[in-house]
Amino acid sequence: MSQPLPPLPDTFDADLGLDLHMHSTASDGALSPQALTDACHAKGVTRFSLTDHDTVAGVAEAQRHAESLGMRCLAGSELSTLWRGIGIHVVALLPEGASGALVPGLEAQAQARVSRAQEIARRLEKIGLEDALARARAQAGSERPLGRPDFAKALVAAGVVPDMPTAFKKYLGAGKPGDVKTHWPYLSEVVEWIRDSQGIAVLAHPLRYRLTHRKRSQLLDSFREAGGEAAELISGHQNADVGRDLARQLEARDLMGSQGSDFHYPGGPLAPGVMSAPPRCSVTPVWRHPRLVTFAA
Repeated sequence: MSQPLPPLPDTFDADLGLDLHMHSTASDGALSPQALTDACHAKGVTRFSLTDHDTVAGVAEAQRHAESLGMRCLAGSELSTLWRGIGIHVVALLPEGASGALVPGLEAQAQARVSRAQEIARRLEKIGLEDALARARAQAGSERPLGRPDFAKALVAAGVVPDMPTAFKKYLGAGKPGDVKTHWPYLSEVVEWIRDSQGIAVLAHPLRYRLTHRKRSQLLDSFREAGGEAAELISGHQNADVGRDLARQLEARDLMGSQGSDFHYPGGPLAPGVMSAPPRCSVTPVWRHPRLVTFAA
């Protein structure tokens, strides 16, 4: 019989066995939800959230396996949005699962990803990748919506580029032929979906959008005004000085902080539960949110 989990503390700590942002084969991760749960267990992660892109399809499998291992898996999803024309991601932490307006919202997001994949394929075929959609589907190995990593793998497998970084640098990164801008819903609309599902809206990796301090402040203001309640204070590996600056921005707005590795695949720089140490700050951890009491207890 597994031992009960210790309660999470009221402050951030470098070793909590907690990861609230990860991906599986239900979106663009390399591990199945069960295999990802095993990877968490091997790394000493006892609580986690599966936050696949615009879907909760893998959550039930992860939760069942987590329970069998004495772990806790919180339902989640990472949703694509637009703010002032910039693609912004919002993590939905869903203690009661997906419901309400979030359900048709996720369905619309999935269809948008299908249309986007078709356009990426059309563009890559123009630069010489024949049957791009079928090749990407073969790399995905399932019928889930395709993402840019699937096309990157297809480019590598076809010998068009030597590796994934080159695929993004030449063909799939910002401003490249395969960089298809999808008409995602506005940030405020997605936050409303999450709130309607009794979830907690968390601004994903705010340091990765290449925004100035002033522009990031404006994003955080807009997010808070829309009903967002937290932002990822720690996301994978990040610069300590910029992390302290972000902490001050969250403190000034009374936004909670979250943490996650944004893990996608083994062998890279990230692993479940592996991320930069938190800055010393007074930011309230998101796991102290009233709706996450059971998860954190």
